[in-house]
Amino acid sequence: MSILEKALESRSKKINKVETTKALKLPMDVHAKLVEIAAAGYEGLAAEDSAYFLKCFGLFDKGEDFMLRIRVPAGQLNYEQALCIGEMAKKYGNDYIDITTRMQIELRYLQISDIAKVLAELKEVGISTFQTGVDNPRNIVTDPLDGIAYDNIIETMPIINEMQKVFIEDPEWISVLPRKFNTGILGSLSNSCNIFGHDCCFVLAQKDGIFGFNVYLGARVGVQAQDANLFVNIDEVPLFFKSLLIVFKNYGYRDNRNKNRLVFLLNDVGIDNFIEAVQKEADCPFTTAGTTMVQSQSIALGANKVLGRNGKFAYKLIVPSGIFTGTDMMATAGLAKEFGTGDVRLTYDQNIYIVNLQKESLPTFESTQLITNYAKFNNLYFNDMIACAGTATCTFGVIPNKPDAIEMAHFLSSEVAIENANVRMNWSACPKGCGVHGIADIGFEGCKAKDDEGNRVDGVHIFLGGKITRAAKEAHTLHKSLPITEAKHHVKYLLKTYAAQKLRSETYEAFDDRYLSANYSFQALGFYTKINYILNEKLGLDVVFELDTEPKTSKIEEFELFHFGLKLFKLLTGEKRYEAVENFAPVLLKPKKIKRDEVSKMNPKVPAKLSEIIYNMTHQEKKERAQVFSELLVALKEV
Repeated sequence: MSILEKALESRSKKINKVETTKALKLPMDVHAKLVEIAAAGYEGLAAEDSAYFLKCFGLFDKGEDFMLRIRVPAGQLNYEQALCIGEMAKKYGNDYIDITTRMQIELRYLQISDIAKVLAELKEVGISTFQTGVDNPRNIVTDPLDGIAYDNIIETMPIINEMQKVFIEDPEWISVLPRKFNTGILGSLSNSCNIFGHDCCFVLAQKDGIFGFNVYLGARVGVQAQDANLFVNIDEVPLFFKSLLIVFKNYGYRDNRNKNRLVFLLNDVGIDNFIEAVQKEADCPFTTAGTTMVQSQSIALGANKVLGRNGKFAYKLIVPSGIFTGTDMMATAGLAKEFGTGDVRLTYDQNIYIVNLQKESLPTFESTQLITNYAKFNNLYFNDMIACAGTATCTFGVIPNKPDAIEMAHFLSSEVAIENANVRMNWSACPKGCGVHGIADIGFEGCKAKDDEGNRVDGVHIFLGGKITRAAKEAHTLHKSLPITEAKHHVKYLLKTYAAQKLRSETYEAFDDRYLSANYSFQALGFYTKINYILNEKLGLDVVFELDTEPKTSKIEEFELFHFGLKLFKLLTGEKRYEAVENFAPVLLKPKKIKRDEVSKMNPKVPAKLSEIIYNMTHQEKKERAQVFSELLVALKEV
């Protein structure tokens, strides 16, 4: 018995309820009855169809209406398709559209009586909604400027077409996987599709002078994909992909749905054993990995238009939180046809590219009503913002989310305008993490928090330092359960430091690598934002506690804490705490003993509790001094 067989046997003592539901009928039998289901209405809707089978075709029952998820391979739409989607939204879905991080479309508020008509009209223009939900291979993402951008080495759309032939609308591949399966393939030097964040990732690589893809496997929320030490050339991608799906289908777990994504199988059997099984299934000895070539963020960093290698421009329409309308999608299609080739590209960060625009037509194009309406969002805080659905449309949402993201972006635009900068802020409305907050420069996960009066309010956990460039890295938690009304100020102070310390045109990710995370512990950074919030927003002292340009504390928490205490004492009193300090200890030739309320005596605007905290941070006896920032953050709640 192979190691995969043993792993499956150990996890096959029971099956989950969804697997039981899947055994009731064939998905295509339900699809064949869509007209009947629509005509029968909610009264005739079978529970298993609502809960599972309709999701195989992108239809999600929301209780009073339906959400429809539309597959858009590589995010690419032609004129007829974009126009049709806009028309469907306007006619059947309250004129509402969500652009998602899988570079596809969600329509909402569809009545059950209209679902069959909508799918039929989409099919007429070559749009499928098959396998966009539940246990299926989901939409395949890539560079939105695939085949256009100067840094695009391998055009991946032809490969994606071949990959889709493996499963798309094939009854043998509908609802047969243990769990959903996300795939990305990137043929460009810039990571514009979160390439390390999928179950299966084909990442641009070079080996022995041949361009192809290194394979990474097993990402999920909070976990980036593992290096499979495997290189596939362009022609080998469909074979590897099919073989991978077969192995996952045969050996993936079907007991606990919270632990049956691909990563759990990989962790149990080891990625080398899994790859061996895939190679055996493919009957092809794929070679070991080459050199991964991804080395930057989006090629259009900070720009709303970028010149392609065909001599034409792609214009990025910034869509706040991905909230669009059918009317504007129709207008987008019209502009794409009038000024370009009719083609549009959806992006991973929930925006839209209108492509193939002539340089000489840009002034006229940019003066059109649609473009001027959205031009106000073309700034640092909207350009790379991501936000998944919140409480308004998602049963898992804990906070409204999309409106929260938009409100914070407006706030930061007014408070901290920064030139030649780039920052990625991602919002997830709940722990499921559909807003991919874990790989953001600054990420937010919706939660409930308590305000100063103890009231239960909308809040966020704040994450800092996610990476997506040369390799993916999950962010660290900066703060837990902050009211959103407070969180925006914490972010403001982080961005003020970015503005003050960044190099010319330096991205926040690069700034974090070079300065912020390189010089300060996350505990220190959490204290830094909290103390500034207290000093200014709570106490109104109008003073800023700033980080040092070249700190000497070496990310050692006790040194950081003592140094911060000295700076606070000087900031709030105008005097030094000690005449001299060496190696983060006071020189006690002339001991300066103070009482707990010393700072308050010297500055009556400072509350006694804050004075006591500074006293504990700077006590002349090391053993009496506060040692960790976590205890200070607890104490600060009393200020």
